[in-house]
Amino acid sequence: MSMNSFGHLFRVTTWGESHGHALGCTVDGCPPGVPISEEVIQVWLDKRKPGQNKFTTQRREPDAVRILSGVFEGVTTGTPIQLMIENTDQRSKDYGDIAEKFRPGHADITYWQKYGIRDYRGGGRSSARETAARVAAGGLARAVLAELAPGLEITGYMVQMGPHGIDRARFDWGQIAENPFWTPDAVAADEWAEYLDGLRKSGNSCGAVIEVTARGAPAGLGAPIYAKLDTELGAAMLSINAVKGVEIGEGMAAAALTGDANADEISMGSDGPEYSSNHAGGILGGISTGQDIVVRFAVKPTSSILTPRKTITKSGEASEIITKGRHDPCVGIRAVPVGEAMMACVLLDHLLLHRGQNGGNRGTIG
Repeated sequence: MSMNSFGHLFRVTTWGESHGHALGCTVDGCPPGVPISEEVIQVWLDKRKPGQNKFTTQRREPDAVRILSGVFEGVTTGTPIQLMIENTDQRSKDYGDIAEKFRPGHADITYWQKYGIRDYRGGGRSSARETAARVAAGGLARAVLAELAPGLEITGYMVQMGPHGIDRARFDWGQIAENPFWTPDAVAADEWAEYLDGLRKSGNSCGAVIEVTARGAPAGLGAPIYAKLDTELGAAMLSINAVKGVEIGEGMAAAALTGDANADEISMGSDGPEYSSNHAGGILGGISTGQDIVVRFAVKPTSSILTPRKTITKSGEASEIITKGRHDPCVGIRAVPVGEAMMACVLLDHLLLHRGQNGGNRGTIG
C-alpha cells in the first residue's frame, strides 16, 4: 500500500493498523537541537485518546508514545524520529460478523475492490485510530514551531454538531478546554450534550464541523501555484478519516459576497500591514498574510451504528448489517486534535521550505 507519507521537508510516514500490535510514524527532516520528550508529545495524544467521556468510544487505550530514534539527551539529532504507540485494548472478536460483509459508509468495499484483501478488524489501516500517529507527529511539529516561530498558537474547536451551530457572539477561547466538545460556546456545549446523548442511546451518530485557527503565523508561508498553503492545508484536512469538505476563511460563503465586501482592506499599522477583515482566512495567492490562518472541515456521521443497514457480501449476495463494537457517536469530537496536528505539520513544513528558499521574508513594507 503506497502513499502513506505527507510533507516536503518535514515528512511524516504513518504505519500500523487499528488492531495490530502497534502503530506510529517516522518523521524525517526534523531540525536538530530541538528539545523534545515523550511527555511533551503525550500532552497532545491525551487530547485525542479514546474513552475519556461517554461521548467518545469506550475503547480504553492509554495512547502512550515511545520515542525509538532520532533523539539523544533530550534533543532531536536531525536523523529520522520513530514514534510508536502500542495497541492494548483491541477486541477483534467484535468484528468477526462483518468479515464477509461490507459496512455501508466505510472503506471496506473500496479497499476490497482495490487490493483484494481486507483487514476487517476495526477497519485496519482505514481506521481513524491511524490518526493517533498524526497527533504524535503534530506534537513534535509544535515543539519545533515553538523554537522557530514562538508567537504561533494553533487551536482547534467544534463550531457545529449535526445541524446545531455555535453562536459566534458567544465565542470564548477560554471555554474550548472546559467542555467535552472543544467548543468556544458554553451554551452550545450544554445543548449538544443532550442532543448527542439521545443519538448515542439510540445507536445513531452525527457529523460535525471543526475549525482550526493558527494565530501569530508569519507572513510568507506557501507558494503561488502547486504548493499553495491553502492547497496543502486542504489536502491535509481531507486526508483525515471521515472528512468530506474543507473551507479556508470565508470558504463557500465567499460565493455570496460582492467584491467590495470580500476584499480585506489594508492599512499600515505601527507593526506593519493591518487588515480590516479576514475573509481570505489569512492566505492570499497561496501565501500567508500574517493574519490568523482559519481552516474549517466537515466530518461525516460515524458510519459504525447499531441501526440495521442493507448491504452485500463479498460474493454479491444481499444482506443486512449492524456494526457492533465501541464507536464514537460523533467522531468529530476527537477530530479536533487531529486537525490541530495536521495544521502544525503543514505550517512547519512550509516554514522550513520558506527558510530554505528565501532565508526569510525579502519584501519590506514601510
